[in-house]
Amino acid sequence: MKHLSFIAFLLIIGLKTTMAQLPEHIFVFLNKKTDKLELPEEEIKKIMEGHLANIKRLASEGKLIAAGPFDGGGGIFIFKSNSIDQVKEWLKTDPGIQANRWNIEVLPYYSRLGSVCAVNEPYKMVTYQFIRYTPYISKDNITQLPEIFRKHHEYLKAQRNSFNIVTEAVFGEVDGGILVVNGEVPIQVIESDPGITIGLLEAEIKNLWIAQGAFCEQ
Repeated sequence: MKHLSFIAFLLIIGLKTTMAQLPEHIFVFLNKKTDKLELPEEEIKKIMEGHLANIKRLASEGKLIAAGPFDGGGGIFIFKSNSIDQVKEWLKTDPGIQANRWNIEVLPYYSRLGSVCAVNEPYKMVTYQFIRYTPYISKDNITQLPEIFRKHHEYLKAQRNSFNIVTEAVFGEVDGGILVVNGEVPIQVIESDPGITIGLLEAEIKNLWIAQGAFCEQ
């Protein structure tokens, strides 16, 4: 196991050299929490009102660039920052996070197609297909890691003319990434991804509600 961990460390260090620059944005997942405390309806309402008010405040301060919920619970934030620690401090002001209503992930965000733009009110909320790619590294695929990631990235690049891709981004070379599509990508296309077929990546598909233009799309 120690030998496997050492190999993984060397491969990850090599892959991360292309992500040595600081990110322009920090991405936050507010993941649905299945074991959260049951609270009275009035208390939940108060927490969510505070959550929405805090979103507006952070946006007005130029910190929070984009935010949106997933169908079924949870959502995302995208912050204008290159510091995960700074964003974690900003998140502490959210009543929903204070109440432990979600499982939080804070990740560096590198756009490879599209970008992130602040949208002023009045804005139009739209629904996009949101695909998250999460890496699964095991002793069976670890030595193939650099090549499989390269094939995965090339595969997504090749799909750009086939679907109305709004944005494609990564959280670092080995930390997975996202694909946001206006419309729907057939499941067979997702399953044919080299990273999926070899078992290195898992794809999670959701519907995201977000202000039109948040990814600088027209």
